[in-house]
Amino acid sequence: MKKLSARRRHPLAALVVLLFALAVTGGLYAAFAPADKAQADDTAQSLAIKEGKKLYAVGCASCHGTGGQGTSDGPSLVGVGAAAVDFQVGTGRMPAQQPGAQVPRKKPIYNNAQREQLAAYVASLGPGPSVPDKSEYSSDGANIGKGGELFRTNCAQCHNFTGKGGALTNGKFAPTLEGVDPKHIYEAMQTGPQNMPSFGDGSLSKQNKKDIIAYLGAVNGDESESPGGLDLGGLGPVSEGLFGYIFGLGALVAVAIWVAARTTKAKKS
Repeated sequence: MKKLSARRRHPLAALVVLLFALAVTGGLYAAFAPADKAQADDTAQSLAIKEGKKLYAVGCASCHGTGGQGTSDGPSLVGVGAAAVDFQVGTGRMPAQQPGAQVPRKKPIYNNAQREQLAAYVASLGPGPSVPDKSEYSSDGANIGKGGELFRTNCAQCHNFTGKGGALTNGKFAPTLEGVDPKHIYEAMQTGPQNMPSFGDGSLSKQNKKDIIAYLGAVNGDESESPGGLDLGGLGPVSEGLFGYIFGLGALVAVAIWVAARTTKAKKS
């Protein structure tokens, strides 16, 4: 009887076992729950790539190749990244209506979800610039004055001092930046579309890009004023020279005719 009573469980033993079981269960959940979330994210990404590949096969493969390797009609997309797709498709430049020296901006064909799927598929072909977050291209914390200096140094040669655009050679042109989504301006600097060079973070930091975007927003905003008066579209020496030629030369011709008429009248009298 004494041995049986010695083996009898302590009254708190059941409580200890219960607490131990709860601790083990909580630990297992903490260990496996993040994996479940990561697995769900991977599944969503895989689905986006799968759907993007279908869209690519219909709208892009004829020019860029079935695997994005490029053809004589279109460059390789391996390594261009999701940012290049978001820019080209988001501005309606791709798919292109027809080949040419310059692909102009037009109304987008794909919606946001389809654009994200295409970007996911192209990004899977090789590492490249990703689509920027809103914090990277918003004007919060931007230096407009510094952005103006950077723009005049790196961009004004083609896009004009206020981003109005300009003509290049062989039918090419630098498009206007007025009314362009700040995200697309950031992506253009990242990826260097068409005739534009790319400005990686090594040449223009993320803060530099933010400053440039803020400058363009300031000079092309509704509240911006031209200190010189009539800006003639802000297109630079071409429009100014044409204005001077037409109106200046026209004024000289008018004065010459008036002087000649007065001289003839004076001789007759």
